[in-house]
Amino acid sequence: MSGRARLALCAFAATLLGAGALLPLVEGAGWLPQAALLLAAQSGVGALARRVPLARSLTIACQMLVTLLLLTLVFARDHALFGLLPGPQAVMRLGELLVAGGEDIGTYAIPAPMTDGIRLVVVGGVVLVGLAVDALAVTFRSAAPAGLPLLALYSIAAGLGDGGTGWLWFLLAASGYLLLLLAEGRDRLSQWGRVFGGARRSPGGLSDGFSGRGGGPSASARNGRRIGVLALGIALVVPLALPAMDSGLLGSTGGGSGRGGGGGTISAVNPLVSLKDNLNQPENREVMTYRTNAQDPRDLYLRILSLDEFNGSEWRSSTRRLTDVPSRLPQPTGLGRDVAVTEIRTNISSSPSYQQDYLPLPYPASEVSIEGRWRYEPEGRTLIGDKGQNTGGAQYEVSSLIVEPTAAQLAAAGRPPQKLLDEYTQVPDSLPAVVAEQAEEITEGSANAYERAVKLQSWFASEGGFTYNTSVSSGTGSSAIARFLRDKEGFCVHFSFTMAAMARTLDIPSRVAVGFTPGALQGDGSYSVGLRDAHAWPELYFEGVGWTRFEPTPSRGTTPTYTLPETPTGGASDPAQPSAGASTTPSAVPSAPESCSPQMRRQGECGASAAPAPVAPTDGGTPASTVLLVVLGALLVLLLPLLPLLWRTLARNRRLGSGGRTPADAAARVLAAWQEVTDCAWDYGIAPDESLTPRKAAARIVRRGGLDTMAAEAVHRIAGAVEQVLYAPEPRPAAGLTEDVLTVRAGLDASAGRGARLRAKLAPRSAVRVAWAVSDRWASLVQRWTDRPGRGRWSARWRRLSRQHG
Repeated sequence: MSGRARLALCAFAATLLGAGALLPLVEGAGWLPQAALLLAAQSGVGALARRVPLARSLTIACQMLVTLLLLTLVFARDHALFGLLPGPQAVMRLGELLVAGGEDIGTYAIPAPMTDGIRLVVVGGVVLVGLAVDALAVTFRSAAPAGLPLLALYSIAAGLGDGGTGWLWFLLAASGYLLLLLAEGRDRLSQWGRVFGGARRSPGGLSDGFSGRGGGPSASARNGRRIGVLALGIALVVPLALPAMDSGLLGSTGGGSGRGGGGGTISAVNPLVSLKDNLNQPENREVMTYRTNAQDPRDLYLRILSLDEFNGSEWRSSTRRLTDVPSRLPQPTGLGRDVAVTEIRTNISSSPSYQQDYLPLPYPASEVSIEGRWRYEPEGRTLIGDKGQNTGGAQYEVSSLIVEPTAAQLAAAGRPPQKLLDEYTQVPDSLPAVVAEQAEEITEGSANAYERAVKLQSWFASEGGFTYNTSVSSGTGSSAIARFLRDKEGFCVHFSFTMAAMARTLDIPSRVAVGFTPGALQGDGSYSVGLRDAHAWPELYFEGVGWTRFEPTPSRGTTPTYTLPETPTGGASDPAQPSAGASTTPSAVPSAPESCSPQMRRQGECGASAAPAPVAPTDGGTPASTVLLVVLGALLVLLLPLLPLLWRTLARNRRLGSGGRTPADAAARVLAAWQEVTDCAWDYGIAPDESLTPRKAAARIVRRGGLDTMAAEAVHRIAGAVEQVLYAPEPRPAAGLTEDVLTVRAGLDASAGRGARLRAKLAPRSAVRVAWAVSDRWASLVQRWTDRPGRGRWSARWRRLSRQHG
């Protein structure tokens, strides 16, 4: 195996080992083989381009092009030209996925569900890091800087992860980097001839030290391994030994963050992930207590926020404008005067450990009395903490409405406003057709939207054969909905989102609310809400009633009375007084909903899911495609003026780069160095004169460039080497060409004025060679087309036909 092939293989292995650090951040490892295949294809293209050989810049360009094609094939195949070429629609799709992936990363807790956006960010990031490592270590033969992208890859993983197994991933990534350095060192040594083999004793007992074969590893290899092991040991041990560092390169080494079920705080993370993460915790930690004057608190769901946007990858909360909290909240949207309404009061005390941005409220709240910095979002009727304000230890009083519509009122609901229909009935193109087909089949024969909604609820809750299962993955995208309908098992996340998606296909405005079920009644008359009382449920809109709760999840919460044949009425008793001694300590026995039967308790189906928390608001004002096009246009405008500088830098590196060791290679290096001196002088205003001999051309450069003695001697040495190559019967190899070229360049720069120096760097005159090369290539192609076999015969026939029709 050649040196470059060994380097490419080590670069591939180092990137793949470094990518392993991302495994704990997401659910599943299916993305890693996918990234490995893309990396292998990218490395293979680089190896072929270097074997041609192509210039370094062209090699990297070919790898970037193939990487873009592969990413388009994997992530935007349906939007690409011929399923592969990245046209405008494919670019827009990739941009949308990148934006969605960035939002998902900032939204979900660890491990995050593998949404399409996160998959593109993870796989694309690994592939780009692999390209940088391959370019630095293999194309430019500089393995040491290749550690920077590898370190960035590990640092991202360590910064986002909880550090539980960070040392293992650091060890793997560092081992890959050391392997890369060892391969580069071996390749460099091999260019000097036989590798030094260490002190090996000859039969006479003397050490020769230069034998290429021996009975064990070379001394340099042994020393390199010892240094690598020592460096790894220091990197692993030192952060742990320093008492002042409880986190660092390897992540946290102590203390709980509160993300799991131990001590600490409950982080404000995406509600769906926290529902899944804490679902099976043995301890139903109390998050709040409350007192209420409602006669029947079984319907008193404490709502946190609504998720009203479905993009195919997940449901999320739309970005809304916030206002100051009004003294009296406005009338709920769509609620008519003829619907029975009872106003109740609830006093809530939040546990200090329950810290999130969104304030749990009965829906719809009409008045909220709370201290602190809070903002109001009118569409979802939610309160959001401002400037670090959260729910930890909050005590507040809420007036809310118990809306009691009748079945007849819901059945007689009119058509919703068109704006509301347009927003809340949107479904993505990726939603499988089976969702709409199943919804039509379930609701066949229904006379109105209310009957369709009730049939959907009954089908999920009892008639469809679904099983409540908390071990199912908590994905909410199109594929997760299709899988849920196929397997018929899941928990509240699956039931609520699937019913909402089906309702939208039936043109019923819908969204999903996330919050808590009412909790358990305590001996002192208060209610205790624990982590496992967290829940998600669909809300459907009916004109004249407004947003209305439905309950499709079996064994959770309570079925709304307006969906039953008989609708009992409820009322309010005397206003409740704030709970002075609300308990914030964990309850000894996990609570279960009152509607849970003894059989369900024995089967363990009464446990609620974990505490939800907010989705970070995202700015949906500007389309992702527009942002992407603007960014690409700005980059193009910035890069165009720098293209001459970039070309000169690449050309200089290529000419002065190391080549082979044959006489022909030595001659090529000399001529390339002379070409670089000529172009460098041209950049400073000394145009080349092809009629002059190398010696006279060197004298002209010295004279017109005002070179000092050292630079003048360097020019003449290079010119003498050129004459040796061109005229001597046996050219002698020249040494120090690179140093001489750099000396000449420094001399020209020192003698030039400020304007001349600036132009030589930013707008070099020799960059016109690019246009010449393009022109020559075009002329060559035209000539080939003209001289191709048979063209003369077809031209003559065409001329005859033209005369006949003339």
